[in-house]
Amino acid sequence: QVELVQSGGGSVQAGGSLRLSCVAIGSGFGSLAVGWFRQGPGKEREGVACISLKGGSEYYKDSVKGRFTVSRDNDKNTADLQMSNLKPEDTAIFFCAATEGYCSIKDTQRFPYWGQGTQVTVSS
Repeated sequence: QVELVQSGGGSVQAGGSLRLSCVAIGSGFGSLAVGWFRQGPGKEREGVACISLKGGSEYYKDSVKGRFTVSRDNDKNTADLQMSNLKPEDTAIFFCAATEGYCSIKDTQRFPYWGQGTQVTVSS
């Protein structure tokens, strides 16, 4: 059993940067793929990035490629999402999530462990 605790987020102007962090409490973090999801106002939750359990593979939603970077440190039980060149359409609540399965940004149902969510607001 793993508990995910998020930090970071906030408000920024378009073109700015933010970093989100996710700390896993419990054992077995190194055996979990970590995904980042977001849910904008009036929208469904969508996947934006995922990193495999050892960090060897990364996956991104097309609209964030080149702007978002996912990373992890298994020694510290942490995963981060660095976001640059943020746009107003990135405004959403962001969630980290973890799964014992393979990485996927298309299926939220694959992820049994979720962080509490953190607000990211990008103004124009």
